[in-house]
Amino acid sequence: MNEIVTDIANSLALPRWKVENAVEMLEEGKTIPFIARYRKEKTGELNEIQLREISDALEYSKKLRSRKEEVLRIIEEKGKLTEELEAAINDAKNLQLVEDLYLPFKSKKKTRADKAREKGLQPLADFLKTSRIKDETFVVTFVNAEQEILQIEEALEGARDILAEEFSQEISVRKVLRNQLKSKGTIKSSHSDKQDEREVYRDYYDFSQPISRLAAHQIMALFRGEREEILSLKLELPFDILPSLRDLIGWKEYLAYYEELVEASADSYSRLLMPSIEREVRNMIKEEAEGRAIHVFARNLRDLFLQPPLGEKVVMGIDPGYRTGCKVAVIGKDGSLLYHDVIYPTPPQSDYIGSSMKVVQAINTLEVELISIGNGTGSRETEVFVSRLIKEHKLPVKYVIVTESGASVYSTSKVAIEEFPNEDVTTRGAISIARRVQDPLAEYVKIPPEAIGVGMYQHDVNQSELKKTLDREVESVVNLVGVNLNTASEHLLKYISGLNSRAALNIVKHRAENGAFMNRKELLRVSGLGPKAFEQAAGFCRILNGSEALDGTSVHPESYEIARDIIKSAGFGPEELFTRKEEISKKLDEIDLDAFAKERGLNSITVREVMGMVKKPGLDPREELEKPILRTDVLSMEDLSKGMELEGTVRNVVDFGAFVDIGVKQDGLIHKSKMGRRVRDPLEVLSVGQIVKVRVLEVDTKRMRIGLELLADANSN
Repeated sequence: MNEIVTDIANSLALPRWKVENAVEMLEEGKTIPFIARYRKEKTGELNEIQLREISDALEYSKKLRSRKEEVLRIIEEKGKLTEELEAAINDAKNLQLVEDLYLPFKSKKKTRADKAREKGLQPLADFLKTSRIKDETFVVTFVNAEQEILQIEEALEGARDILAEEFSQEISVRKVLRNQLKSKGTIKSSHSDKQDEREVYRDYYDFSQPISRLAAHQIMALFRGEREEILSLKLELPFDILPSLRDLIGWKEYLAYYEELVEASADSYSRLLMPSIEREVRNMIKEEAEGRAIHVFARNLRDLFLQPPLGEKVVMGIDPGYRTGCKVAVIGKDGSLLYHDVIYPTPPQSDYIGSSMKVVQAINTLEVELISIGNGTGSRETEVFVSRLIKEHKLPVKYVIVTESGASVYSTSKVAIEEFPNEDVTTRGAISIARRVQDPLAEYVKIPPEAIGVGMYQHDVNQSELKKTLDREVESVVNLVGVNLNTASEHLLKYISGLNSRAALNIVKHRAENGAFMNRKELLRVSGLGPKAFEQAAGFCRILNGSEALDGTSVHPESYEIARDIIKSAGFGPEELFTRKEEISKKLDEIDLDAFAKERGLNSITVREVMGMVKKPGLDPREELEKPILRTDVLSMEDLSKGMELEGTVRNVVDFGAFVDIGVKQDGLIHKSKMGRRVRDPLEVLSVGQIVKVRVLEVDTKRMRIGLELLADANSN
């Protein structure tokens, strides 16, 4: 493990002691959110991103070690393991090199080279690649009727087959070709015979670009087009690399049989080497593109989950539709279902009067404060209906458009059935759309994260890697926000550090059977929740108005004495934390943190963290973010004109730009070249849910496209 820690520290350019402590805690089963929040003094304040990199590097090292052991075992069983080979495998720093070393020993179908070796032609192959003098007398000795070698050329052909295979398995040759193809190679695509009815891949019918300049979304599009048999792809080098490859392994022109070596290497390149390396490079760039796509998805998901809750409001959720109508559900301030129905304001029925009577009555009777409209099929027409209704009846409500991604998945899930066993799937979908504005995080955690469409090509990437990354992101967000231990659902609780689905369910059961938790220590009474789980979970679980005031903060119980001492130094008691926040915060600013820590023999990092938590007790980080835009009026594409300035909400961020809801059915696109400055990664400028000011650049009603430009003041957000 010492060697692994050193390698990780070197690769990430981090002090070894920080990595060593982080690895030790990860191996003990402590979660990244817990380590990042409550073990800063042990890691030197490593953040979650750095801890994730360490965790990933640790996982890769374990995978590398396991693969080495497996390869060594297989080669040894074949009786071909030498001391030099064993040392080379043990010294390998990556999986690719291990696979290159293992390549000659892999079980495979009998090759042309194998057949030539069986005929005794290996010595001839060795002679051809080393001899500086031609010796036809020696060569002719390999003509052997018993081995069906009747002519010298047949012997040479067999030897070339051996040389071709050896050439393709040379580690140095493979490494150079792999690197050159990836860094200087070109990818070319052409249109196959299969028809592309919607011309989705039109940009790639006759496409050629250096591999190194390909964007992740282009790679994903190219491979999807190939998989759908619409595109044909080929990777190639724009120059002849064979002479330098021959020179690399000593196949020099001064050798007597250089022409045989040239022929063998050319055969190897076209038949064995290039196809193999092309597959490897394809996999490499696809893996990198998938990694980027997963990163974009995870970042967008995080921003979506961190959308500020609009709180305890009576909300009407509308799941738009055409033929089957629009499903309506009204939920109370506590998220319970108060009313549901189906209305038909959209084509083909277009029943405005009947639909308006139901909606207006529900709004007035149930005192609805906000209408949440899903952005799916029929959303535009439903928005027009709601906007008209608000105006004509002077209703004291506004509306908001929310993504309905995952609503159908939720509505048929076990979770939804348990919550609303007597309602059908359409009603459950409308309920989900309504609840998403009350508390987006609490609602979205009920849906598998991969079912929420806030990325690109999420169905094309490695699904297990996608799930792992998204689950980790959800865990991070839930722990960042924290949960109210007396109201959180099992779906939220299971993401809390140290807990799992069973522990979360047991907490909910304990709450139902014994009433509300009065303090964090009562968590230890929950079935199956021991001291180790408590250590990790306690700080992220809040209890408001309990028997211990500090339980309402993010201060960990292990630091309560420090917190009390800090509060006392300011002249207050813990019970005043939530009633005299500003006074306490001002007094705390007067305390010399370093002197306080030194005087008491405490770690200054821990003291600073606890003081920060005491200053902002019960802080929900989402409260500091922009609230969603609430509307009363609607626009159509026909209302838009070039130069018009509008306010909108970022719905999705991808590699080439960001899609923004400006109150029109079709989201507009801000290309990254229109973000006010040179932008390589739009995620560095914009995030899902961000409110931005934009200028309309182009309106294409035929193709349903809106081009936008980000205004300068929005860029500075």
